[in-house]
Amino acid sequence: MLQPRLALTGLRLPFRCLPSVSSRSYSSVVHEKETPPTESSTSTFDPSIAFAPPPTRDDAGVLIRSYKPRTPGIRHLRRPINDHLWKGRPVQKLTFPKRGQSKGGRNNTGRVTIRHRGGGHKRRIRIVDFARTAPGPHLVERIEHDPGRSAHIALVRSQETQRLSYILAAEGMRAGDVVQSYMSGIPEDLWKSMGGVVDPGVLAARTAWRGNCLPLHMIPVGTLIFNVGLRPNKGGQLCRSAGTFATVIAKGSNTQAAQNEQAQEDGAEKKPLSQREQQKQERVAQHITIRLQSGEVRLIHKDCCATVGVASNPNYQYSQLGKAGRSRWLNIRPTVRGLAMNAMDHPHGGGRGKSKGNVDPKSPWGLPIQYGIWKEVSVLVN
Repeated sequence: MLQPRLALTGLRLPFRCLPSVSSRSYSSVVHEKETPPTESSTSTFDPSIAFAPPPTRDDAGVLIRSYKPRTPGIRHLRRPINDHLWKGRPVQKLTFPKRGQSKGGRNNTGRVTIRHRGGGHKRRIRIVDFARTAPGPHLVERIEHDPGRSAHIALVRSQETQRLSYILAAEGMRAGDVVQSYMSGIPEDLWKSMGGVVDPGVLAARTAWRGNCLPLHMIPVGTLIFNVGLRPNKGGQLCRSAGTFATVIAKGSNTQAAQNEQAQEDGAEKKPLSQREQQKQERVAQHITIRLQSGEVRLIHKDCCATVGVASNPNYQYSQLGKAGRSRWLNIRPTVRGLAMNAMDHPHGGGRGKSKGNVDPKSPWGLPIQYGIWKEVSVLVN
């Protein structure tokens, strides 16, 4: 039996119905876990905002943007979602061009000291203020991408001098926030609010906010910090890459007070301290103990600078370049195994097929390798 023919009224061919089909986006966002948005800093104190928790390290808290595989280069491309970044150019006065031999891994004599570097896109170096010695409140105007580092930078304007500067952005920092530096001392209005006496609780509630820069002795124990300095009156050097942080675990004054209380409880007679013990107590009293993400515990001078919070862009570690050309854009040249080279290029090269020649591992300059320190040997040879 013949099937009845369908009425073709209103039927359109595939190439005619393009406007009626819902448009498909070129990229998609992988939402695996929704995190509640954090509000900007206000006059009220919120511990969840001031003491930011560490970023999640599992796959459940990662938001990555993937792309349709229209080309082989974007099939495996993964990028963290940073829609809040500034789309325009940086401030011209706060940058200078990166030129010369430094892009190719050469030193001042022209020899290669760092291999696998060269080429790359044209860049401008951003002048970042790591010390943050300027007092007073600073308004965050925008968050920008810095091609010279993995973390983001924030353009801030001083509300007193109207001067622009770049600082390292903390995770959760957005345009419109107000940050302040207390490296030059406690402001007069804060002194008056405390009655002219330092109250640790009030001082922490008023100063230890995300994005504020403080001396280490003003930061409460247990606070997450980044951009930590190593010497007084110098800029930050530790925990500056994306998603890194350190934790303040002890202060010298607290440790010394606990030891004195323990000695009083024991009732033991106070013995005179030796010169070495006195120097040790003085060193502990003048330093703050912090723990890095690697588990290393370090003593840092109490007058060194540190910023409260976690370095921005914590999902940077989950990004994938997708193709080899993106590495070349980033000034990274290919790495070739010595076994795949010719005999004149590497001690492991040459031979018929895959052969090592029963020789000990050597560097490209023919020196024996011990404990994986051939990189240091290569610097000495050059």
